[in-house]
Amino acid sequence: MKKIVSFILLACLALFVLVGCVNEPVDNTVINIAALKGPTGMGIAPLTDNEQYPAYNITIESAPDVVTSNFISGSVDVAAVPINLASVLYNKLEGDVVMLGVTTLGVLYIVENGNEIQSIADLAGRTLNATGQGSTPEYVINYLLDANGLADSVTVEYTAEHSELGSLLAAGEVSIGMLPEPNVTATLAKNESLRVALNLTEEWNKVCDTELVQGCLIARRSFVEEHSGLIDKFVSDYAAATALVQTEPEVAASLIVANGILANETLAANAIPRCNIVFYTGVDMKDAASEMFNVLFNANPKSIGGALPADDMYYMGNA
Repeated sequence: MKKIVSFILLACLALFVLVGCVNEPVDNTVINIAALKGPTGMGIAPLTDNEQYPAYNITIESAPDVVTSNFISGSVDVAAVPINLASVLYNKLEGDVVMLGVTTLGVLYIVENGNEIQSIADLAGRTLNATGQGSTPEYVINYLLDANGLADSVTVEYTAEHSELGSLLAAGEVSIGMLPEPNVTATLAKNESLRVALNLTEEWNKVCDTELVQGCLIARRSFVEEHSGLIDKFVSDYAAATALVQTEPEVAASLIVANGILANETLAANAIPRCNIVFYTGVDMKDAASEMFNVLFNANPKSIGGALPADDMYYMGNA
């Protein structure tokens, strides 16, 4: 009798589990993701394998404006963007933005054709060519110049494209330029007279207690709320992708080249260490990003859309 009762109970339990599995909803939504041809694109490169990650439709763009417009229109669900743009979009879209993680720390460097720039003070009286006007690089260099008393003695002239400024430096038409990685490595390879004169992350650390955060991963809140399980899986996969790039640069290099971010694997592998690719989530993300927002807001409120984002911006589902 006991055996019969036990058998019936086991059968009921099996049926219960089976019914539960059958009724469990399956979310087959494909996440449309956009990143830029820079450290964020390098960090996400391992997830572009459609066979291994069929749920992710990833595009790597050259222009931030394309990523921004596609995110606003809703054709992109998740985007890797400059840190200040995350707050701008949060304010513009009335809070319909959440930050999933911090993806990139300082990637800016002063490249010189010569050997005269040994400290940031040596920029006084000179023209610094740069890229990234209206984005984080502009606010970073303005902050550094102001903190070092150089705001009125350095002329900053902006070039629209990183590749264009890199070509000008390589050709000797420009002697001092501020570029992000991986463009720094690509530019140095074109002219052996060029060198990294200043690491702006090091200069930032001299005048600011806040980490220099430059890139992050954002998503539409409405999409996250509807597909929270997919987002948690994506965050986990992104963390694994970042770890691969950090620990196996040679493996990551082939993926970076396959996505058209850099021309060859040697350049890609050489660029990775200076790209400061990270993935902070949860409390670590919130602390780093919110402190950076405070710095940017105090320097220029318009740089982050006129107001600091509220705490609900930070996604804690995977904390």
